[in-house]
This record gives sequence, structure tokens and C-alpha cells, in this order.
Amino acid sequence: MKSYLLGVWNALDPVYYTCTRLRYVSDSDERRTLFRVRLTRYKGKRTVLKDGTVINKEDLLIKIHLHNVKIMNELFTVSSDTKRAVYIYHMIKRSLPMLANYVRNHTRYPEIKGIIGITTLHKGSSRLGFECVSIDNPFYRNYKRLTFAPINYLASSSGHAKPVYLFMSKDELITRYHLS
Repeated sequence: MKSYLLGVWNALDPVYYTCTRLRYVSDSDERRTLFRVRLTRYKGKRTVLKDGTVINKEDLLIKIHLHNVKIMNELFTVSSDTKRAVYIYHMIKRSLPMLANYVRNHTRYPEIKGIIGITTLHKGSSRLGFECVSIDNPFYRNYKRLTFAPINYLASSSGHAKPVYLFMSKDELITRYHLS
């Protein structure tokens, strides 16, 4: 069943990519990383990050989307949840320098406050520099939980936490990961 769903997802992913205005983040050899991104205006509540960056409603952020179908294709044969989590952690860690370069070289760099993502798989994200912030709106939180159900089903059989925002300020991203 999971292999069938993954096949359907592989077929639908290019349509999703086109409809969501996402762009790939590539490395210096033009190999695509795990991140697909787009500019977005923040719609949530005011948030103050640990480094003092204040994210207000309508601030410009880079919204990050993991290329989940790529991850699932690579992890399809891995049966251990722990091994999957460690593998995903390292895949993201390797992709963050390319994301930092993308942000640093963006034409709207001065306006960008940071990066944002939404996930249910956030264990270990703080070690990468992300901050978890709860989604207060119950309708949006439940909508995200519903939309994450297929990936969570394919990712493992264990339960998942509620969806959260992941934030990282632009300064934190550049300081930690920018390759000069």
C-alpha cells in the first residue's frame, strides 16, 4: 500500500510544485537540495526569537518546504524510525548552507526577516538552530495536521506531534551556515 501511495505522490509532486510557486534551492553544482522555498508574508502572532529578532504579522520570510517525496524515496527501505530520523536530520543539516547562500544572495535579502516552516517532525530541530512555536489557531493547526497525514503515514507507523512553526532568523541562518 505504501509503495502505491508513494508512486501516486511521485506523479502528483510536479503539479504541487508548480501550483505552490516553490523554487528549488541548489548547491554550487546546481544539484537540488531538500529545500523548496518561496517568499511569504507571515500571518501568525507576533513572535520574538531567542536572538531578539521580532517577527510581526506581514513580515517577509522565506517559507521552506522539505522535498518530502525525495526523502521518502530515499528512505523507503529503512524500517527503523530512529534511523530515518537521524538520516533526515543529516540531510537537512547538509542542505542548510545552500539555503543560507540562497537567502544571502536573494534580491530582497534586506527585507527578509528569516525562514519559516511548518512540521510535525520537529524533534532535534533546535540543534540545527530552529525554534519551535506553537500554532495557536486551532483551525489552521488541524488543517495542517490533516495535510500532513499522508507523509506521516508514509514516514512511519508511530504517532506524531502536533504541527508547529519552525523559525530561524536570517542572522542565525547566515551566522551558522553561510559559506563565504
